[in-house]
Amino acid sequence: MMGTARPPLLFLDVDGPLIPFGAAPQQYPTYETHHQSPGNPLLARINPEHGRRLMGLPCELVWATTWMTDANECICPRIGLPQLAVVTWPEPSDLDEQDARDGMHWKTRALVDWAAGRPFAWVDDEITDVDRAWVSAHHSRQALLYRVDPRQGLTDADYAALNEWLHRTYGAPSQTAS
Repeated sequence: MMGTARPPLLFLDVDGPLIPFGAAPQQYPTYETHHQSPGNPLLARINPEHGRRLMGLPCELVWATTWMTDANECICPRIGLPQLAVVTWPEPSDLDEQDARDGMHWKTRALVDWAAGRPFAWVDDEITDVDRAWVSAHHSRQALLYRVDPRQGLTDADYAALNEWLHRTYGAPSQTAS
């Protein structure tokens, strides 16, 4: 399979995938980095290894989070990522209300629009089968909607699954993401 001209997009949420939550607070390790950000103690839960591991994936990383540009300011320096593109969310509409009643995530339409026909993976802790079905019906290229357990955040198994899908989609030989 020939690789596409541009790698797939990887839309990345922050709360859940990078900042685990939902279990007992003492369960979470904290990490000291040389880029400490005052104000949000949950940032200490972000494993700085995420930056290296994300950069090792054959994709174009894009923030898909309510953190918006704050993700570039607070998280990128902390984990060694360059500044990333940021999905700007549209204003809520009647469609969003109908989508919510149907069980679809409010990000789904916007991410398909942002992808503009490019293959993409979306990493979030709130993805459902309703989102998968809608993307399958409305996006002509490959898409992986990958749900992360918010109590654990991204794990070795998650990186392995993303790495394998991205390499298969991009047409490059798979490598071990460690």
